[in-house]
Amino acid sequence: MAQPYLVFQHVAVEHPGILRDYLRADGIAWDTVEFDEDASIPPLDDYAALIVMGGPMDTWEEHAHPWLAAEKAAIRRWVQAGRPFLGVCLGHQLLAAALGGEVGPAERAEVGVLPVTLTPAGRAHGFLTDVPARFECLQWHGAEVRRPPAGAQVLASSPACAVQALAIDSHAFSFQFHVEVIASTVDDWAAIPAYRDALQRTLGEHGVDTLRRDCTARLAAFNELARRFYDNWRRCAFI
Repeated sequence: MAQPYLVFQHVAVEHPGILRDYLRADGIAWDTVEFDEDASIPPLDDYAALIVMGGPMDTWEEHAHPWLAAEKAAIRRWVQAGRPFLGVCLGHQLLAAALGGEVGPAERAEVGVLPVTLTPAGRAHGFLTDVPARFECLQWHGAEVRRPPAGAQVLASSPACAVQALAIDSHAFSFQFHVEVIASTVDDWAAIPAYRDALQRTLGEHGVDTLRRDCTARLAAFNELARRFYDNWRRCAFI
C-alpha cells in the first residue's frame, strides 16, 4: 500500500477542501495534524507528501501558538530533504519563514475574489501548466511573504502582493490564494472572528453575502483550477 499524505491544519474548517475529492479518487489516504487541538507531529518518514493549510494565526505568533516553532522546523526538515510539499495561504507563508524568507503584515489586506497573474517564471513552470496567465481566485489574508527564501522562484503575483506563489526546486510549491474552495467555505471561514473582521473591514457590513455570491458563481472555475494545481503538483513532485 502506498504511503499516506500528511496534512497540517491550524483550524478545523481550513482543510484541503475540494482537494480531498481528488485524493480519494486517486486512492490516497491522509492523516491530519490539528495544531489548534494540541496534536503532535507524527514520524515524518511514514508519509509520502506534506500539505500545509491556512489558518487565522500568523507565522511569527509563537508566543500565542508555541507549536508554530515545531511546525516550521518540520517543514524545514521536510523540504530540505527534497520531499513533496504543498502549502496554501498560511502554509505558503510558513514555507517561506521556515526556509529563511521574510513574512510580515501586508500593506493592504486581500479579501475577496481577486486577480492573480503568473510571472514569466510561472508561465514557464510545470507546476502551472495549463493555468491561465491571469485568473481570479479567493483571497483572504492580511499577512504576506515580503521576501522569498533564497533560491525560490516566484511564480505568481497580484497588485497588492508580489509573492503569490513559490517553487522550491521541483518538489515544494505554495500559493497565497485559495483554490480548494467548496460550497461551504465562505460561511465556514466567516464563523472565525478574525476572518469575519477582515472580511467586513474590506468588503463592508454585508461582505459575507457578497463573497458567498461571488464564490458560488465561480465555484466550477475554482474547482477546475484546483484540479490543475493538484495534477501539476503530483506530476512535478513525482507522487
